Amino acid sequence: MEFDPNDRDCPTRQLLDRIGDQWTVLIVLSLRDGPRRFTEIGTWINGISQKVLSQTLRSLVRDGMLTRTAYAEVPPRVEYALTPLGHNLAETVTYLDRWAREHMGEVLAARAEFDQVKAAAR
Repeated sequence: MEFDPNDRDCPTRQLLDRIGDQWTVLIVLSLRDGPRRFTEIGTWINGISQKVLSQTLRSLVRDGMLTRTAYAEVPPRVEYALTPLGHNLAETVTYLDRWAREHMGEVLAARAEFDQVKAAAR
């Protein structure tokens, strides 16, 4: 089957929405170095609500990017880890993370210049 994201009914659009989401990117980055528990991921990602974290993890498991392993312990323990597909995505996300860090100064300067020009035109 051939997929074309330019086709409005193509499922790749849903996938691009998922992997382009800020929370997905941060979750994948948090799991690059190995499995983590729910609370560890939430602590690593400053500002994510438990509800959004839970929903995003569930979606990533459904899409085959993560595994969810529940251990029969007291208290119960659940760990999330990248699958081979998730590791492949992590390579791309890591590059984007590095690019953003390296070029943020340029982006901030461009924004300031744009805002200055826009303010002067008023």
